[in-house]
Amino acid sequence: MTENEDKPVEKAAGKPVEKAADKGAEQAEEKPVEKGFKADFRRRVAGNKPTRWVRFAIVMLVYILWVAWMGNWWLLLGALLLFDIYITGYIPFTWWKKSKNKVTRSIMSWVDAIVYALILVYFVFAFLGQNYEIPSSSLEKTLLTGDYLFVNKTVYGPRVPMTPINFPLVHNKMPFGLGKSYSEAVQQPYHRLKGQRSVEAGDIVVFNFPAGDTVMTMMENPDYYQLVNIYGYDNVNNSPQQFGKKVWRPVDRRENYVKRAVGLPGQRIRISDGVVYIDGQKFLTPANVQFNYFYQTKGGALTDEEFDELGIAVDDRNLVQISESDKSGLLALGFRVNPDGSVPPLYVSPLTADMVKKMESSDRFQMVMKQVPEPETMLSLFPESISADWTRAEYGGPNGLWIPKKGSVLKMSQRAWDIYGRVIRVYENNPTAEFHDGKLWIDGKPQDTYRFKMDYYFMLGDNRDCSLDSRYWGFVPEDHIVGTPWRVLISFDKDKPLFGGGIRWNRIFKDANPDK
Repeated sequence: MTENEDKPVEKAAGKPVEKAADKGAEQAEEKPVEKGFKADFRRRVAGNKPTRWVRFAIVMLVYILWVAWMGNWWLLLGALLLFDIYITGYIPFTWWKKSKNKVTRSIMSWVDAIVYALILVYFVFAFLGQNYEIPSSSLEKTLLTGDYLFVNKTVYGPRVPMTPINFPLVHNKMPFGLGKSYSEAVQQPYHRLKGQRSVEAGDIVVFNFPAGDTVMTMMENPDYYQLVNIYGYDNVNNSPQQFGKKVWRPVDRRENYVKRAVGLPGQRIRISDGVVYIDGQKFLTPANVQFNYFYQTKGGALTDEEFDELGIAVDDRNLVQISESDKSGLLALGFRVNPDGSVPPLYVSPLTADMVKKMESSDRFQMVMKQVPEPETMLSLFPESISADWTRAEYGGPNGLWIPKKGSVLKMSQRAWDIYGRVIRVYENNPTAEFHDGKLWIDGKPQDTYRFKMDYYFMLGDNRDCSLDSRYWGFVPEDHIVGTPWRVLISFDKDKPLFGGGIRWNRIFKDANPDK
């Protein structure tokens, strides 16, 4: 090899290029990395894709609208958390994505999805609406047992959660006997956001049961106060093996009821022969309202097919037991007693006006007669101290029962206290209120009058003779109002197999308040 061969020459595009070492080629100049919070913040912000910013903008717009609806601008501080979640990422919510453990990443991805879903469900259920099941027949035939409803909370304005720490998929009890589904560590005063309108006469309304503040865990129906009236205070409170444990529930964790709003704040309600009068005017009776009727066949017992055709539920097919002493009374009323002393089948069931007409026009029936309710012998009507001679069909006395209205001033008397004492003491949060010496006393101070802080409503079931409603437990305060049913989501008939008529297909997405 020659000397020149000891120094190889590189060629590029036919031109000799000397080695970088020989030319002292320029080295890439490294820029110093900026340090500090500001620099780190800029890098985090700049590192987001445009789609990330779009998602953040949508979330922020929804959040700002929600804050405006809430009317509490301090909640805008929560925007800082959203900015970090979507843009800067200082709080390591997604730490698990960098884990080298595949199992950890898999499990945490499910946990992440579930947590986000629960947060979304919480806000939807709290501020927009949720599903409820109809557990009883008190509103048949308008709403049927087994109907699952979507209840719209925006119509009257949603309540800000009074017990905000709660599990969103259950109401007041966790499944499998795991205890309460909410915590009372944080409680907020009643506040309702702006809605579309207030409750109107004829609305079907979902509300928290007013008498459900105190419950016995093994027997919640009838309510605690009716249990005390029936069995006595000592028997109920000292018999946990029969009645269970005594617990108190906050307003928004009391059982959900659904009834029709009949009496509004400031009105007077009276019921005569089953007909409702508001301020002396006859209240329009919905087409689906039911009353109990006796009906007798001309021949044998009704078949299941005949009951189904009439629309009478299995639980309402009540055969009346007739004794010898009853027969003369039946004859006087127009029912049939055969010459041999036997009596054709006699039933009692809740019926609508159309069902009655159908029976009366049929040759299958001998007689159809409305039942006349008698004074209650077990459950007491509201208010207990003055309703001794009232019945479900004759209620409110000659002047009717006044429904409290926010801002109205009531002159106090013993009768006024007997009617409105629980309203003043419990619903309006005056625990020291009492009446003696002809005056109302609150916090030890005498008062001749009382000004109401809230509106109240009188609720009735459409199944008038089979409904525990305001006639038994009184007024519904405005802070107990949840919302109004919008649509029937799906409906199940518990008396039929699931795929043998158990799903009421004709009720899916049906209007939940057709009489309004």
